[in-house]
Amino acid sequence: MNETQHMARAFLGVTESATGRRWVGPSVEQDRAAEAMAQDTGLPPPLCHTLARRGVASAEAADFLAPKLRDLLPDPRALRDMEAAATRFLAAVTAGERIAIFADYDVDGATSAALLISWLRDMGRAATLYIPDRIDEGYGPNDNAMAMLAGDHDLIVCVDCGTLSHGPIAAAVGADVIVLDHHLGGETLPECVAVVNPNRQDEDGALAHLCAAGVVFLMLVEANRRLREADQNGPDLIALLDLVALGTVADVAPLIGVNRALVRQGLAVMARRQRVGLVALSDVARMDSAPSSYHLGFLLGPRVNAGGRIGKADLGARLLACTDPREAQAMAERLDQLNSERREIESSVRDMALEQAQARGVDAPLVWAAGEGWHPGVVGIVAARLKEATNRPAVVIGLDGEIGKGSGRSVSGIDLGAAIQRLAAEGLLIKGGGHKMAAGLTVAREQLEPAMARLSDLLAKQGAGDIGPADLRLDGVLMPGAASVELIEQIEQAGPFGAGAPAPRFAFPDCQILFTKRVGADHLKLTFGDGLGTRIDAISFGAMDGPLGVMLANHAGARFHLAGRLEVNTWQGRQSVQLRLEDAAPA
Repeated sequence: MNETQHMARAFLGVTESATGRRWVGPSVEQDRAAEAMAQDTGLPPPLCHTLARRGVASAEAADFLAPKLRDLLPDPRALRDMEAAATRFLAAVTAGERIAIFADYDVDGATSAALLISWLRDMGRAATLYIPDRIDEGYGPNDNAMAMLAGDHDLIVCVDCGTLSHGPIAAAVGADVIVLDHHLGGETLPECVAVVNPNRQDEDGALAHLCAAGVVFLMLVEANRRLREADQNGPDLIALLDLVALGTVADVAPLIGVNRALVRQGLAVMARRQRVGLVALSDVARMDSAPSSYHLGFLLGPRVNAGGRIGKADLGARLLACTDPREAQAMAERLDQLNSERREIESSVRDMALEQAQARGVDAPLVWAAGEGWHPGVVGIVAARLKEATNRPAVVIGLDGEIGKGSGRSVSGIDLGAAIQRLAAEGLLIKGGGHKMAAGLTVAREQLEPAMARLSDLLAKQGAGDIGPADLRLDGVLMPGAASVELIEQIEQAGPFGAGAPAPRFAFPDCQILFTKRVGADHLKLTFGDGLGTRIDAISFGAMDGPLGVMLANHAGARFHLAGRLEVNTWQGRQSVQLRLEDAAPA
């Protein structure tokens, strides 16, 4: 495609917006499919555009808008080693054996552990929870912890970790080990009872989008099935879906296939406010509306994560499994406090990392930064911020003595986990692994520069160096008079939205800015309309940090195309339409 063709296809003629992006609208084929769907089904055109972009055909629309978990849930036995895992797990439960759960310190690990603890509690069994300290022990099983657990337990279940832990699992002498994970597997697997992982190299990838909580849930589905065959009642699995939803969204697993159904049903379960720990956490996070994937990813998830990042590693998992309201309240308040501290630490590291990355250059296939004493609990979040700012894979490393511990985040189409795993195999890293979109690593200080240079080369071969500024993809044009609470609720039926299933964005063309107000340090609130009477409120987070906020705050009566995601704003019991403004361009 030549430059003229590229420019001609810009949506509403926007080739460079206030944020420097080109706007891309629906293809001709998507427009036609949406129009046909609207005629065939009677659904609102904006909803039809959302469905068409997701590749949903008219005949599939009704089922897509009302997904049934029973129709989408795969047979757990489709995963290798699942039957062996369920057999050994149930044998331990039946015999009253001593069970330990070794979990990762992030939300996926915490929800996976809480799933097992809750299920076992309903069966009248208990388990020992062990979550390693991020700083002292690092990610995944280690020799000392596994040997210690093996001395007091008959079965160790590793969740959200363990696939690459050959040595530590071998150190668990005297205990059987089951691994329930989703991180990229190596050429060989550790010697243990079972490694259930949709990202094993000998899997077909059909369930590669599952997070660890999804894998754990499938094992519990298989366990319940076996209990039914033995004329026994197993625990209520539907009641556990709030945990699966939280783990799935917080781990940025794509909301496609069964993940979409798991999260959708999980949000409905969470809305019942029956899990003591999540109720306490929702209250300290000041959630004042029905839970959505946004709440899971940006309010609840970071608070659960805060314990593993800068506090006590097992705090989040203990809260999620807690049944005592007073204890849950105390833990939720502590996690809220830790999350505030985490934000302060993150802000400091982010500023230094961005400055360093810009000095090094942000057009390379890899954007990276490393600093003395950067807290390992925030390097992953900062890597995500660098990735968002540059549209490049990013790695951020905290150095301590002769060792650096870091975390990376990738962009669509670039497999960071595989590249980092190869670096570890080549000896440039002490250890490293992960999945396509996120990975962790440990590197010797003296190997830092050559390791990052090699990683950049590997990512360049995947095309990371050819990525331009991210286009802003839009689902169509909407006039202010057509935006209603009812329409937003209809569009939400195509959700939940998140990774792999972005919320639809619409452009409001040729609008007038009627009111602006700066909120806090860098946010902008505004009201706009098209001159025909309808006014819509909007908020743009972080707008005043860049040219978007400056342009709109100093509009001087000019008209603009405005783009963003519609949401329902609830204030004092009243609902109204609000645009979460992401971009703008002069009309």
